[in-house]
Amino acid sequence: MQFVSVEQLESFIRRCFMAVGLPESDAETVAMLMAEADVNGSDGHGVFRLSQYIERIQNDGINLQSNIHIAEDKGAMALVDGDNAVGHLVMHYATELAMNRASEHGVSWIGVRHSNHAGPAALYAKMPLKKDMIGIYVAVGSANHLPPWGGTEMLLSTNPIAVAIPANEEPPIVLDMATTVAAYGKVKTAAQRGESIPEGWMIDKLGNPLTDPSRASEGFLLPIGGPKGYGLSLVFGLLAGTLNGAAFGKNVIDFNSDSTSFTNTGQFIIALSVESFSDVSLFKRNVDEVIRSMQASPKLPGFDKVRVPGERSLEIRRQREQSGIPIPDALCEALSRLASSLKTEPLGLL
Repeated sequence: MQFVSVEQLESFIRRCFMAVGLPESDAETVAMLMAEADVNGSDGHGVFRLSQYIERIQNDGINLQSNIHIAEDKGAMALVDGDNAVGHLVMHYATELAMNRASEHGVSWIGVRHSNHAGPAALYAKMPLKKDMIGIYVAVGSANHLPPWGGTEMLLSTNPIAVAIPANEEPPIVLDMATTVAAYGKVKTAAQRGESIPEGWMIDKLGNPLTDPSRASEGFLLPIGGPKGYGLSLVFGLLAGTLNGAAFGKNVIDFNSDSTSFTNTGQFIIALSVESFSDVSLFKRNVDEVIRSMQASPKLPGFDKVRVPGERSLEIRRQREQSGIPIPDALCEALSRLASSLKTEPLGLL
């Protein structure tokens, strides 16, 4: 395991994107968001994905000269067309738009089409926090790994949701979850590290547990809560995909195996202004009280503490800001090869 600082990681990601023609300002935005994913512990959605993004750019699967724009505008509601840009740029644009519209209208729902994989959901749900807003983000996953409940054809994806709620003295509540037991990125990172995955994440098409991530193509992910997780995945896909004119179901392109086709990824972001409902200071103090009451709950045997959503990610962030972001040897070697192929300076290490 090697370690890098946030600054080293950002700089490397920026250099790689610029080497394939992404404008510097765009490269800086994407690098900032990808490094943010890693420092928060979303290892399957940060620099781990860099080679994949670069490959799609090199195969014309992503548009570097995109025109991200508003396709439909109804005031508090709008539809953004990402023009097949890097997903992080599309969602950064959409989230800024949502916050601006929520400042005016109290709430804003921005749908997105013609986007791409944009990293972990929490990145965008957390952005409205800086304006004392609640953020809600949903995406259609970039590959189908889940069949409808009782079926075997993979027609659904992890279709994640993230919700971020501001607090006062306590850290914000940040829920970031897939509608499957585990996100597929965790399966991919386990495979790269040569690790097994826990029983209950995946099964094969005969219903047997699948714990070898290198055999992931032989099975599928399991939904959270059985049919309830299937229902959530279906509904989120309709709201983030079908409603926006984006891909969903059979139309989803597997970006893990296809680096040339346009994915038409769908997402949406909601920004909700707290002051439209309550005094902001009072609300945030009340959230503090809720957090503390949860954490003070008597513990079951085997639990060291009661946590709230986002707490573990914050602990990881504090550790990584102090000691560096861990980069597994296999990933380090892959990034070294990438730098060499792009004729750019390799990733600096601590």
